[in-house]
Amino acid sequence: MELFGMPVQNVYLTVLIIAGLATVLYVFFSDIAEGVGDVSPVLDPAVILAFITFTSAVGYSLELMTGLSHVLIIVIAVAVAIGLDFLLYFFVLLPLKSAEVSLAYTDESLTGQVGKVIVPIPVDGYGEIVIETVNGIIPKRAAGYENSAIDYGKEVLIIEVKEGTFIVKEYEPFRFK
Repeated sequence: MELFGMPVQNVYLTVLIIAGLATVLYVFFSDIAEGVGDVSPVLDPAVILAFITFTSAVGYSLELMTGLSHVLIIVIAVAVAIGLDFLLYFFVLLPLKSAEVSLAYTDESLTGQVGKVIVPIPVDGYGEIVIETVNGIIPKRAAGYENSAIDYGKEVLIIEVKEGTFIVKEYEPFRFK
């Protein structure tokens, strides 16, 4: 059977190549189309491109490997593509959308963390602490809680943040005896 003056196998292969290239371009330029898929999952360009790619890949494979009729092959290809698209959307794309990770933090979000003194904190003065987070090591100016002195190398608990200065207290971890 011929479609558009070409054998059906060539049509499937041409569509597969074009959809694959469009998918690669979409990966690089997806920020331009941001928000299009928020209206409906069916309108998401990643879902549409995946559907076209799956349909053409399954259709091309079935045309090469079976002697089924062309109409049955397109029906099977569309059914398989809908199933694979469903799996792709619910098990890959949806979790990726909800797994937003940010490297940003605020000073207030560090309250309750444990840090280490790298510049001793004198009475009524300032020192420096470092806090290890997933973002890396963050150095911050610190003062002792109730104006207490804290030596170098001690672990401290961040109590609060006042005007960019971390108010800390020497950390005493709870231990069972």
